[in-house]
Amino acid sequence: MTTQIRHVSTVTPGVVAGLGAQLVLLALLWAALRIGPSALAAGTACAVVTCATLGYALHRTRARTFGQANWVTMFRAILVGGVTALVADGFMHGHSTVAIVALSVVALILDGVDGHVARRTGTATAVGARFDMEVDAFLILVLSVFVAESLGPWVLLIGAMRYVFVAAGWVMPWLKGALPPSFARKTVAAAQGILLVVAASGLLSENASIAVVGLALASLVWSFGRDVRWLWHNHNQPRRAETSLPRA
Repeated sequence: MTTQIRHVSTVTPGVVAGLGAQLVLLALLWAALRIGPSALAAGTACAVVTCATLGYALHRTRARTFGQANWVTMFRAILVGGVTALVADGFMHGHSTVAIVALSVVALILDGVDGHVARRTGTATAVGARFDMEVDAFLILVLSVFVAESLGPWVLLIGAMRYVFVAAGWVMPWLKGALPPSFARKTVAAAQGILLVVAASGLLSENASIAVVGLALASLVWSFGRDVRWLWHNHNQPRRAETSLPRA
């Protein structure tokens, strides 16, 4: 009983603090930019789903502490929640491009910091790595929605591709296999957010933005295609010790 109480008391505060911090950021955005009810609802929903899912995963794996790396990822998730709120608000009141870009840039700069902290402190976990992956994927989805408003719905393919891949894994389980580490895959994944932010900033001409986002999409298609091919050719091989998380 004592162990269980300690387990709950050291993990739950991190999740609750994340939810509270998200609400504070939304309040600040409301005070500064007068974001509307739809934005507040979108940001709050994002925080609730994130914290509930993370809390469940941590308790399921019986994590004893929230972990320094998870604090960094949670901060990034809060920023992504703010971006989500601002993009949702744009459908009703016009976009605050500067705020969207600013929050996205900070979230992207901090990408990789959580992994570094986890390795330095010896606290790397599968849950933490998955948390980081999901925050990245959702930021790319939200940014693709924002950029699609000006460049066209084809941009949504960038944000949707990973989720389509995950859905495909439900009917083709071999897609859930673990992939070997790949610098190219990491580079392409990191480039998506950077290129989308560049296009979202409005600093480029429309043609230049199309070229930048087109490059992002082409590289992503290549990366996913390469991984799908590897998974197909190796799914009947005896399972070895996994050295990487699955894309799903």
